[in-house]
Amino acid sequence: MNSGERVLQGRGPLRLLPFLGPAFIAAVAYVDPGNFATNIAGGSKFGYTLVWVIVASNLMAMLIQTLSAKLGIATGRNLAEVCRDEFPRPLTVGLWLQAEAIAIATDLAEFLGAALGMHLLFGIGLLVSAFVTAIAAFAILGLQRFGFRPLEAVITAIVLAIGLCYVIELFKSRPDFAAVGRHAVVPGFEGRESVLLAVGILGATVMPHVIWLHSALTQDRIVPQDDAQARRLMRFTKIDVVIAMAVAGLINAAMLVMAASTFFRAGRHDVGSLEGAHETLTPLLGGAASAIFAIALLFSGLSSSAVGTLAGQVVMQGFIRRQIPIVVRRAITMAPAFLVIGLGADPSHTLVLSQVILSFGIPFALVPLVWFTSRRDVMGILVNARATTAAAGVVAAIIVALNVFLLTQAF
Repeated sequence: MNSGERVLQGRGPLRLLPFLGPAFIAAVAYVDPGNFATNIAGGSKFGYTLVWVIVASNLMAMLIQTLSAKLGIATGRNLAEVCRDEFPRPLTVGLWLQAEAIAIATDLAEFLGAALGMHLLFGIGLLVSAFVTAIAAFAILGLQRFGFRPLEAVITAIVLAIGLCYVIELFKSRPDFAAVGRHAVVPGFEGRESVLLAVGILGATVMPHVIWLHSALTQDRIVPQDDAQARRLMRFTKIDVVIAMAVAGLINAAMLVMAASTFFRAGRHDVGSLEGAHETLTPLLGGAASAIFAIALLFSGLSSSAVGTLAGQVVMQGFIRRQIPIVVRRAITMAPAFLVIGLGADPSHTLVLSQVILSFGIPFALVPLVWFTSRRDVMGILVNARATTAAAGVVAAIIVALNVFLLTQAF
């Protein structure tokens, strides 16, 4: 019996442990600094109105990440590799180029957020913070030398630490939970700006680069030997996804609820930047609250930046069978953030814009994912049920429609 069979045939409550991890790597992208920027803006300007957007986005994320993980398990290939094998060469190259562009936009938000968190926490200059952040980011990526499990463990711990920070923030802000519950299930908008922010929240929540990455995290982690093992592995993988995405969704909701119950309630509807949120928290909730906010932002940026770099490696290897040293990729993707800081651009505004850009990359990853997972010749026994394909198709249509609406509003 090989190691994969032993894991799949395990018994007892601890049998889940070998399957937990990949979804937490993906979940980091759902609590990155872009989420901080869009959620703080949404909560401070519109109160609890947009909580339902986070709930809906998180449900979409659970479905999407389950499909991505399933593709890796069923085919032993990641999404980029399947695209390379199934699509014509020109289309493959086009998909690769847009995925690389999205990866750069992603890393801009994540690295910039980490540098901003360090700047707010320690009071050092933003440029110096960026250099310190770069060193920390390289250290996290260095964990790969010891395999994926240490990296998964560290990133899972960071996600839980971010969650703990927001549990404390919620306790301090004392939200109206009845209103939160109502807005979580009742959709609504308050004008055009709230719609644009909703699209930004969607772009910050459903991240295209982890659609590419998640299939790579599961493609050869545990290899099932027969259909029964494949089904069992998929059941455990779904649990991993639900737990990780639920944690990420609760953190996102906590961000917006904290902003609504603190800033919106106090009449501070203009708190649209992370610096403004940090500064305003001190007089409203005390210095500890602002420090906790900065710690959460720093942890978020460091972990999500590392995950973004991993996704970039997967995309390049999958589409064109090429790789560059991860240190070189890390340096290249950090360059735009240093440029933004050097030019003196508003970090928070840049973060929000990057999230809107990211929403346009979602269909290019999501549509191929839905198409491939609906094909029995690709997926075998793990092919989507018709209801799953229908639900995924609706999700893709909603996202594309929102992007078209944003374009018409912008131009």
